[in-house]
Amino acid sequence: MEYSKEFEAAISNFSSVEKDRLIFRLLKKDKLLSKKLYFELIDPETTDNKRDAMEEIVEEKVVLASKYISNQKYFLSIVRKISAEITEHVKITTDKFGEVSLTILLINKILNYNEELGRQRFDNVYKLYLYVINKTVKALLLTRKLDVDYWMEIDEYLDELKGKILQNHHLSKLFINNGINLNWLMSDKIPQNFDVIIKEIKSQGFLR
Repeated sequence: MEYSKEFEAAISNFSSVEKDRLIFRLLKKDKLLSKKLYFELIDPETTDNKRDAMEEIVEEKVVLASKYISNQKYFLSIVRKISAEITEHVKITTDKFGEVSLTILLINKILNYNEELGRQRFDNVYKLYLYVINKTVKALLLTRKLDVDYWMEIDEYLDELKGKILQNHHLSKLFINNGINLNWLMSDKIPQNFDVIIKEIKSQGFLR
């Protein structure tokens, strides 16, 4: 939403007390903004600290969620909630590296249970596998936007991910059937026009 100059001028003319009241009223209604301002203004923890904490949260929650792998609908709902926590972390800290690393970490932790997933009917795990593929695609798209100095570290996550995908016959086949080349799972192998490639794949009805 864009604001007129007149509206901005009117806000600027508020007294300090009025502005403070307005800010605190808005913060009570927007918890995410409140957390973001707290982090930027007084939080003693750094972005790295927050990312480390999120890594532990992801690992712990996937372990807990693994008890429900046989109930795929519920398991996927928990995975989505974990992903939402990663998204909140990124919005609060603007952690672009963490947006990639934590996403791939989440996928890797899920695929730690390849054996259990392999015992499920393919129809039951299809939505989870498609979710994993789309999250992988998103991570690759974001990797292309990262400074190349981060690529070596990201490649450690991607190398682990590629190995786990290849251990899962149905998942690796689904990657290929959706037009995703597993050789792209390395930072310098991601096509420069990867965003265009993905748009074309989606236009053909895949990744859905």
